[in-house]
Amino acid sequence: MKLPSLFRTASHMRFDIKPRYYDPIKEEIEERTSRIKYELEQEGLLNKSENEGDGIEKRKGLGSGIRGSFAQRGMKPKSTSMISASSVIRTLLFFGMVIGVFGYIYLGPEIFNYMLYAVAVIGGGYYLFRFLKRSKDE
Repeated sequence: MKLPSLFRTASHMRFDIKPRYYDPIKEEIEERTSRIKYELEQEGLLNKSENEGDGIEKRKGLGSGIRGSFAQRGMKPKSTSMISASSVIRTLLFFGMVIGVFGYIYLGPEIFNYMLYAVAVIGGGYYLFRFLKRSKDE
């Protein structure tokens, strides 16, 4: 059972390789064929309609059979939001501890009572606001 923590711990990365068959001879034949088709088009011996579907890169001999193999497929996009629930909780805990330390230095143990009352009032107001908002939506 995992204990709750304030900090994120690094998890292990899984490596999943999907082997692909790479045939350099076949790729070379395709490059030469597309280059010859491109040259015949330039000379006017071959119509462009016969060669549609080939990309410009393939016609110039720059195509690759491994194109796109490094694309990240099936991975979840990272959240780009600056404010997430865990970061807000960590920030509030940090400020609560700082206020508690400085309050203890200046006011003594009474600061913990004040902080408890403040948390109760803010938490009660938050849940009351959510309850009222939810009842208006229904």
